[in-house]
Amino acid sequence: MFSEKKLKNILVESNILSEEVFDKYTQEAKKEEKKIQDYLIEKKIITSLFLYESAANYYKIPFVELKNKNIRKDVLFLIPEPIATTHKIISFDMAENLLSVAATNPNDLEIFEFLKKKTGLKLKVYLTTPDSIKEVLKQYHKSLKAEFDYLSDKKTDDKDLKKLAADLPVVRIVDTLLEYSIIEGASDIHIEPEEKNVAVRYRIDGMMRKVMVFPKTVQSGIVARIKILANLKVDEHRLPQDGRFKISSPEHKVAFRVSIIPTFDGEKIVLRLLRESAQSLTLEQLGLQSRPFEVLKRNISKPHGIILVTGPTGSGKTTTLYTILNILNKPEVNISTIEDPIEYRMQHINQSQVNTKIGYTFASGLRAFLRQDPDIIMVGEIRDQETAEIAVHAAMTGHLVLSTIHTNNAATTIPRLSEMGVPTFLVATTMNIIIAQRLVRKICTNCIQSYNLDKKTIEELEKQLDIENILKTMIEEKTILEARGGLKSLLFYRGKGCKQCNHTGYKGRIGIYEILENTEEISSLILKNNSANEINKEAIKNKMLTIVEDGFIKAKNGITTLEEIMRVTKE
Repeated sequence: MFSEKKLKNILVESNILSEEVFDKYTQEAKKEEKKIQDYLIEKKIITSLFLYESAANYYKIPFVELKNKNIRKDVLFLIPEPIATTHKIISFDMAENLLSVAATNPNDLEIFEFLKKKTGLKLKVYLTTPDSIKEVLKQYHKSLKAEFDYLSDKKTDDKDLKKLAADLPVVRIVDTLLEYSIIEGASDIHIEPEEKNVAVRYRIDGMMRKVMVFPKTVQSGIVARIKILANLKVDEHRLPQDGRFKISSPEHKVAFRVSIIPTFDGEKIVLRLLRESAQSLTLEQLGLQSRPFEVLKRNISKPHGIILVTGPTGSGKTTTLYTILNILNKPEVNISTIEDPIEYRMQHINQSQVNTKIGYTFASGLRAFLRQDPDIIMVGEIRDQETAEIAVHAAMTGHLVLSTIHTNNAATTIPRLSEMGVPTFLVATTMNIIIAQRLVRKICTNCIQSYNLDKKTIEELEKQLDIENILKTMIEEKTILEARGGLKSLLFYRGKGCKQCNHTGYKGRIGIYEILENTEEISSLILKNNSANEINKEAIKNKMLTIVEDGFIKAKNGITTLEEIMRVTKE
C-alpha cells in the first residue's frame, strides 16, 4: 500500500531499518520480482501489524485493529461493499455526527471526501492492516448471504414483485450497483442473467469489467426494482422495454437510460449512464491538434452547410456534436434537434425525440423542423436516403445541419452518401467538413512510465502502417525534432498499473480525429465521382491529419499508448 519512497521514510524515521539495510532489501526484492513491502513481510523482517502501527505514528493518525471486532450492521453498510473492497476502507463506529473509518491508505483523500458527502457525517480516519480489512469484508458476506437466503425464501409471482422490489436487501443491492458505477466512472451497467448466477459488468473507459456476481435468487428482485425506478411494467417478461430515471445529489446528477430484453436465462438489463455535467465540454477539451482545431472553428462559424461526425458506436460522436452545439447556442439563433434518444438536456435548444411506433422518424421530424424557421438543425443520425436528402436540401437552403453517420474514416462518408442516393453535386456544394473519430483510453498519470519499443513491435508496426509518413507528420507538427533513428530512437509511454486506475494503466478517455475539409480540390473530386481513396489522398496532400497520425502524436506526448491506437484503428 506504500510506495518505495514512503516505505523507506516510515522505516528509517521510526529507526526500524537503516537506509543501507533498506536499500539492500530493495535490491533483493527486485531480483525476486517482488514489491519491497511484500518481501519484508514475507521474510519476517517486519510484521504487517508492526509496519502499519509505525505508519500510523509516521502519519500522526490513530491505529485500530479490527480483527474479532463486531461491527453494527447499519454502521458497516454505510460504505457499500464494492467501495470497501476496492478502496480497502471500513466504517466501524459511529457516535453522534462522527463516523470512524479504518483504511490502509491514509492518502486516499478522494474517497474520504466522497464518504463525508454521502453520509453527511464528519470522518475520523484510522489506519489498519490489510488483514484487518479482509476479516471485516467477511462480515459483509455473512450479512449479504443472510439477505440472499431471506430473498430465496420469498415467492416471486407477479403479485409479489412490487413488494419484493421494495424489500430493503433488494433496494440496497440496486443502490450499491448504481452508486458504485457513478464512482467508478462507468458508462454502462450490464446486469446479465446466467444459469446459476446474475453477473454484473460495468463498461469503464470503453472496456467491460466484471464487478459482482449475485446468486440467482436475487434476479427477480433486481429486475423488479429497476423496472419500478424506470416506470416500466413489472409483470411484462416477454417483450423488450425501455425507460429512464434520474439520480440527483449535491455531487452529481446522472440520468440512467434503461433497456430490458428477454433472454433464455431471464431478463437482461443494460443501463446507460448520462452525466448531465458531461455536456459542457469546450472545443479545446476535445483534444484536437492545432491545425484541425482551426479547421473546425472556421467551419462551425459558417451560416449553412453540413457538418458530419463519423465513427463506430461508442466513439464519442454525440459528445462532439453537443460540444459544437454548446458553442453555437446563442440567443440570436434558433436551434432544433431530433435525436434517438435525447442523451443530454440543453437549455434554449428545442430537442425532439424519435418515436417510430407512431411514425415520427428522423425524416418526418426533419421535414417538420423546416417549417419552424430554424437556423441550426441537429439530426441524431443519417441512416436512410430520405433523411440524407432532406438534410442536404436543408443545408442548401441556408441552414447549418449537424449529424452523424457510420463509416470507417472521413473520406468513405462521401461515397456512402452517394450510395444513399444523394446526388454528388449536392454533396459537393453542401458539405463543410467531415470529422472521423475514435475514443482512446488515456494513460493513468499516477503510474505513467516511459519505454522504448522493442524490435518485434517496430516490425509489426512497419508492416501495418506507413511509419515514414507518420514520422514526417510528427516532425511537421513539432512533436519530434528529427526521426533519424526511426521508431527505435523515440520514447513512448504506458501505465504501470496502480490502485488509482484499478491496475489497468489507464484512466479516462480522449478522442483521436481526422477532419476532412471540403476544399475546391475535394469538391471537384466529389463531382467527378472519384473513389474514397483518391479523396483521402487529396485531403492528405492538403495537410489533413489522419486518425492514426493524431494517435501517434498523442502516444508520443504521453497521453495514450500505441496499443490503444492500434486497437481502435483496426479496420
